[in-house]
Amino acid sequence: MQNGLYVALSAQVAMEKRLNAVAQNVANLSTSGYRAEDTKFSALLAQASKGPVAFASSGDTYISQRAGPVTKTDSPLDVAVQGQAWLAVRGANGPVYTRDGRMTMDAMGQLRTLTGQAMLDPGGAPILLDPQAGPPTIGRDGSVSQGVNQVGALGLFTLDPNSTLRRAEPNGVTSSQPAQAVQDFTRIGVIQGHIEGANVNPVLEMTKLITIQRAFESAATLTAETESSFQGAIRSLSPQGS
Repeated sequence: MQNGLYVALSAQVAMEKRLNAVAQNVANLSTSGYRAEDTKFSALLAQASKGPVAFASSGDTYISQRAGPVTKTDSPLDVAVQGQAWLAVRGANGPVYTRDGRMTMDAMGQLRTLTGQAMLDPGGAPILLDPQAGPPTIGRDGSVSQGVNQVGALGLFTLDPNSTLRRAEPNGVTSSQPAQAVQDFTRIGVIQGHIEGANVNPVLEMTKLITIQRAFESAATLTAETESSFQGAIRSLSPQGS
């Protein structure tokens, strides 16, 4: 099989992975705190042929760190994170980090996400309020007060830039490296009464979709032409009448 066919097939595999990332982003346009996925591509040199042949890798998917748009809600149980930090919630296998600051308070006064996960404080413990003391006031540093009394604090965490982030449902991530509780709130904090939307740019995603489609069609055409050339070579080299 000719090298061109391998190159075209590797490109189609790469485009399929990129298409899946775009589809995931489009499906979460309205998901609060969602961070978009993108794919990095590199070239691999084939060692089997006499000359180097550049193959497209299948791509490494990563989670974008861009902030999403912030919308004012005026709800005392909504917060938006400012800066490169994350809220923490209790997951099945440890803490899950999220930018979705929409919260509820259950009958016992515990702060939870809309899906029922416990919100965590800087020490990784659940946050318990007085359900009879009225709505809380949440400061920039995550401190939670009811009346004149501070009753807890939202945990704000930074993630190591070199850590690998993996998607955790519904819109959180897990980190391969331990997170660090924020100590300096000069550039990092929360805003009460606001929520962060998805950092997905619909126009950019549609542009990517068109680009992927055209690239896939070009790869498919190259595959067909290479295969046709290969078959023609076989017929030319075959003994007459065979």
